[in-house]
Parts: sequence; C-alpha cells; structure tokens
Amino acid sequence: MKQKTWRIVKAKYAATAFSGEEAAKVGGRWNSRGHWVVYTSGSLSLAALEMLVHLNPPVSFRWVAMPCEFDENLVERIKIVALPKTWRQYPAPGSIRAIGDAWLKEARSAVLAVPSVIVPREWNYLLNPAHPDFGRLAVGEPEPFAFDERLPGMV
Repeated sequence: MKQKTWRIVKAKYAATAFSGEEAAKVGGRWNSRGHWVVYTSGSLSLAALEMLVHLNPPVSFRWVAMPCEFDENLVERIKIVALPKTWRQYPAPGSIRAIGDAWLKEARSAVLAVPSVIVPREWNYLLNPAHPDFGRLAVGEPEPFAFDERLPGMV
C-alpha cells in the first residue's frame, strides 16, 4: 500500500525541501538541532495547518506544495499511548525530541509516522534523508500553493 504525504515550503526552497537541512539548523518537535529530518503531513490540508501554526506573524510568500509517496512497509508508527502525557505541550518537551533523535540515530526506518499536535487523529511523517531506503521515496514536482486570504493574518 502506498502512502502519500505533503510538504509546503517557500518556492525558493523547493530544490532543497527534502534535504532535512532546515530542521537540522533549528530543531523541531521531533528532532534536536543537528539532526537532519524532513517533516511532511498525511494530507495537504494538514500540511497547511502545520505551516500556518508557525507563521507568527503571518507573512505572504510564494509557496509550493510537494507530494511524496512511499510504501507503507517503510514506515514506523508512534502510537499516542506510547507518548508522554506532555507530548502536545508547546514548546515541545525534550522527551519528544529524544524520540525523534533516537529514531534518526538508530536508522530504524526511512519514515516515522507521528500524531499531529494540531489534529491528533491525523498523521505527520518524518523522513530520514540519511536512511538507506530514502531513495525509495518518490518526491513529486512542486505545485503552486496559496493560502486563502480569508485566513487570519493572510494578505
């Protein structure tokens, strides 16, 4: 079975959107600085929400959406019941970054499915660009993407 995920990035970064470099520079909920990982979402709408929650203050750029497909057998899933009760806190607790860091260090899979903090019944997918199976992921061409200007703060 194939899984399709999405990543929304500024158009000028489309060429490096799946390198993991940006997450390594700043860290994230599921990775510490210095750990290269690519964040994607299980639907285009969830990818938009995940992007919007970080636009503070909201700004307008030229955006692109990039699809990625992979076989489900490349995925390790984290179950909510296995996470600490604080997993949805902001900023993210170090225990959550430690989970992602360990997954990356141990190279257990090319993809890690994690619950979305925004919509916990939906999934985000972390991609490990250093994993030997990363080449089996099919990254599609960038498609123009625009946020609806009726969203708060959008112009």
